Amino acid sequence: MSDAKSAAAGSGVPDLPTTSWAVLGMLSHAEELSGYDLKKWADWSLQFFYWSPSFSQIYAELKRLEKHGYATSRTVLQDDGVRGKRMYAITASGRAAAAQWVNHAPVEAPVLKHSVMLRAWLGHLAEPDRLREILTEHIGYAERMRKLAEVDAEGADENPDWAYPGAVLRWCVRHYEAERDFARELLADVDKLAREQPKRSPKGKGRRAS
Repeated sequence: MSDAKSAAAGSGVPDLPTTSWAVLGMLSHAEELSGYDLKKWADWSLQFFYWSPSFSQIYAELKRLEKHGYATSRTVLQDDGVRGKRMYAITASGRAAAAQWVNHAPVEAPVLKHSVMLRAWLGHLAEPDRLREILTEHIGYAERMRKLAEVDAEGADENPDWAYPGAVLRWCVRHYEAERDFARELLADVDKLAREQPKRSPKGKGRRAS
C-alpha cells in the first residue's frame, strides 16, 4: 500500500484524487458556490499553479464529494422563477477531511513537463528560426501569465479571507517572471550556439583515418 493510501486508510479519509481536494478546498472559501463560480475561481487562481478544469471535471468532482458526504447541494431558482441554479456547500465532515488532507497526506514532488524545454533540448534537430520562434512565443506567454497573476493577487489583497490565495498568487507572479527571464537566457544561448555552429566539425568527420 502506498504512503498516500496508508495515510488515508489510517485517518478514515478516502483516497481521493488531488482534483477532488482542490474542488473541496475552493468550497471551503465560501458559504455556497455554483459550478460556474468554481470554474471562475479555478481560472482566477488555480490555473497559475495547478490545473484549469473543464466544467465536466468540476461537476464530476462535485458528484464524488457529495457521494462521500463532503458537500451538499440545493437548487436555487433564478430571477425568472423558472430556471434553477445548483449551489454547493462544504459540510463539516468535508472541512475536516480537507484539513486532514492538507496537514497529513504525503506531499508529492512537482513533476515538470515542459514542452518548450524538450524542444530546446532537441535543438540539434530544430530549424534555428523555428526554435527562436518557440522560445519567443513562450517568453510572451510567461509575461502574460505574470501580468494576470499580478492583477489577481492585487484583487485578492482586497479581501482578508483570501490572504493565503493572495500569497500563493504573489509566488506565481515571481514564478512566471523567472520563467520569462530563464527563457530569455535560453534564447540568448540558442543564438550563440547558432553563430558557433558552422565552426564545429560534423560528428565523426573531425579526423581522417591514416
